[in-house]
Amino acid sequence: MPDSPDVTVLVRQAVDRYKSDGEMGPLQAALSALPDAAPAILAEAVEPFRDMPEVAGPVYERIVAAEPDNARALVILANAYWLSGRGPDVVGELATRAIAADATNRGAWHLWALAEGNPRERTSRWKQASARFPDDLLARANLADNAAALAGAEQDYEALDLAIDSYEELLERSDIPEQREALAKAITTLKGWKF
Repeated sequence: MPDSPDVTVLVRQAVDRYKSDGEMGPLQAALSALPDAAPAILAEAVEPFRDMPEVAGPVYERIVAAEPDNARALVILANAYWLSGRGPDVVGELATRAIAADATNRGAWHLWALAEGNPRERTSRWKQASARFPDDLLARANLADNAAALAGAEQDYEALDLAIDSYEELLERSDIPEQREALAKAITTLKGWKF
């Protein structure tokens, strides 16, 4: 694959320039000027920079354009958009597309839940993600946190019970002393709430 090293080198050069001068314009121009390459080659070239939304976003826009049903690519693009502040609507739409393409992609479910602005609906989404992936402790923690926030904001005992149950499940699964202590404290606090 003769294109692979060239694209990889071009992306790395663009990122190195950006890291030294902080200029977004030249970075975006360099990424836009990347030669046509297979989506897999583009993905490989940008992999070391996936945590940089200003790099991953433009490259994954090209990948998603070429492979609109690639769940992994949709999730990476949605994450880049989320990190760069593109807004919940576009992130939610990409996450929904990723779920439709591959309902087993946990990242898609996480972004779908995160993108919901309504606290009650967001809690419901985290509940769905937790049910679909019972071993996903991050989804369970987000469910607990969102349910607790909902309970406090709306004086909702059902949400309060959901938060307590979720924190208790996390406590049962945790073997980290500091985490166990924080979870126990949260549970005690929530059990003392009266509306």
